[in-house]
Amino acid sequence: MRKIAIIGDGGWGTALAIQLSQKGFSVSLWGVFGDYLEETAKIRENVKFLKGIRIPDSINMTPVMKDAVSGADFIILAVPSKYLRSILGQLKEIKQKNPVYVSAAKGIESDTLMRMSEVIRDVLGGRKEITAISGPSIAIEVAKGLPTTIVASSKNIELAKSVQGILSGENLRVYTNDDLVGVELGGSLKNIVAIAAGISDSLGFGTNTKAAILTRGLAEIIRLGVAMGAKRETFAGLSGMGDLITTCISPYSRNRWFGQMLGKGESTEDIMKKTEMAVEGVTTANSAYQLSRKYGVIMPITQEIFNVIYENKSPKDAVQGLMLRSPKPEQY
Repeated sequence: MRKIAIIGDGGWGTALAIQLSQKGFSVSLWGVFGDYLEETAKIRENVKFLKGIRIPDSINMTPVMKDAVSGADFIILAVPSKYLRSILGQLKEIKQKNPVYVSAAKGIESDTLMRMSEVIRDVLGGRKEITAISGPSIAIEVAKGLPTTIVASSKNIELAKSVQGILSGENLRVYTNDDLVGVELGGSLKNIVAIAAGISDSLGFGTNTKAAILTRGLAEIIRLGVAMGAKRETFAGLSGMGDLITTCISPYSRNRWFGQMLGKGESTEDIMKKTEMAVEGVTTANSAYQLSRKYGVIMPITQEIFNVIYENKSPKDAVQGLMLRSPKPEQY
């Protein structure tokens, strides 16, 4: 029996643990807050992140990282991007065999502008090949067993196929893709567009506006992705358009919710006090803005979301700034 360790007991990590446990794997789930994890193990419910979903008794929930990863064939990293580097530092100190590392985080590190696979390789060293999973995958829907499709991506397609093999099931279909750059960027950058979609909803705009945000937001994602070495066609797939649509329309989307709160006039600091969940788009807005300047890519929606979050620009003024830009041909 293959052993799988999941680092991160949030909604996505817990949903993946349930999926893998149902397939008969030996699954260990680690979380940084020991008291909460022990309580979760006792009642078999992650009340903060997956309320109402029972966690199978077969899942070993432990606050001791060494116990979770010892002997693991696969280590799935499902932690917020801003904490990944520090958690990897702990993981590096534990002697392991040669597991397959799977990144389930969607973000870009703010200081280094590294994608998550790059952070993993940077901390753990060596020539480790990483697989990333991404796509339209709201955690609560996966945990409920609703039909979902995602993509597993690696430069080594055989590694991607191995991850495809362990995750695929009756209600979770997994495709493979060798464009790791594109898959990671699509999963990260869509969160910025979701914040814009939330602002639009809060301001009472209609479906015309939402369609414009998704379409032009995708154009920005494609432009930056191609400049960074991604394949254009990747962004038409699950980790691009698929994830973008889900995050911009789902009532469970944290980034869309954050945008709605911004549209109501609340500050970033006050909004973040209302949730324990990661809102990846907040950090990614800064990272993407810096990357757009580095690569000379025009990203007006990203810039305006950056201005709202970090420069205290009002959402209404940001909308006006987008609408009154000089006329241009439609380009991707």
